[in-house]
Amino acid sequence: MALRVTGKVVTPTGVVRQGCVEINGDRITAVAEYPAKRDGHWIVPGFVDMHTHGGGGHTFTTGDAGSARQAAAFHLGHGTTTLLASLVSSPLPLMRDATAAFAPLVREGVLAGVHFEGPYLSAARCGAQNPDHLRDPSTDELSELIELGGGAVRMVTLAPERAGALDAIKLLTSHGVVAAVGHTDATYDETRTAVAAGASVATHLFNGMRPVHHREPGPVVALLDAPNVVCELVADGVHLHDGMLTFATSSAGPERAALITDAMAAAGMPDGAYELGGQDVVVADGVARLARDGAIAGSTLTMDAALRHAVTAGIPIADAVRMVATTPARAIGLGGKVGALQVGLRADLVVLDDDLNVVRVMRGGSWVE
Repeated sequence: MALRVTGKVVTPTGVVRQGCVEINGDRITAVAEYPAKRDGHWIVPGFVDMHTHGGGGHTFTTGDAGSARQAAAFHLGHGTTTLLASLVSSPLPLMRDATAAFAPLVREGVLAGVHFEGPYLSAARCGAQNPDHLRDPSTDELSELIELGGGAVRMVTLAPERAGALDAIKLLTSHGVVAAVGHTDATYDETRTAVAAGASVATHLFNGMRPVHHREPGPVVALLDAPNVVCELVADGVHLHDGMLTFATSSAGPERAALITDAMAAAGMPDGAYELGGQDVVVADGVARLARDGAIAGSTLTMDAALRHAVTAGIPIADAVRMVATTPARAIGLGGKVGALQVGLRADLVVLDDDLNVVRVMRGGSWVE
């Protein structure tokens, strides 16, 4: 039996006033104008978070399947209907164990894939990554993980200036795995070479990167300027000044700017002591920092809060919705399945009130309890 959800529908082309989304089974069957006495709630596509380490007191970084399931459920309650489980720099045995543990969750649909943020990163730009685990990219390691995952490995972040990085990028892309540039001290030219080799995502642009300089633009300018690169942005007011958020969005356009949470287990939890990749983290006033040096250690953000922050910063809601759903879905190769209120796609949607707070969440045609 068909279900109809009415309100202010946000499609990839803009806002449809007094619209409706019709659902049959787990698919969207129609998006159309629909007369109503009032505009009603906002109806937006389910959020797609391509970079998150955990939430609700649970983490992806230890490779524990039960914890991963709980973290995904926490973010689902905040409107994230599709997410990657992001790990941090780790020894190969943990990477193996996590791949094996998460692959069944990917097949089940709890996770959309695994994202390895590291360990092939710059020591100079490691941020909250554990420096003890950093190393040069290994095609042998990556080949083993890709085979072990059977399609579960979806993205790997690396620093293109490290020895073997270009071979790793080519290997990843040849297997349909997204190669992302991040935690890097690369020059402008080194970054452009990585993009030419197939890198297509900028991991939390600006953060963990050589800063822009007028005589050496560095990775930020190279990534913003590349027409095939989607740039991740953490819209929490901590990682980026709102002026930089809006600048990057206007520079890349909403079709190449993706909002992410970069959330850790502390998202949705009280301030206090936490752990990330074997390192102590202190959360104060909702901001997560390493205990040893005060480096930002992920975030306590959720995707609904990121959307609200972006709109408050001045990004039009239709653009912001694209940045939390359509663009990240396309960036990780799922644009033909999720990320938009479009006929034929999975019926994932979020109902928001006028303040953009979550009212209800639907995933695969079923309302989430």
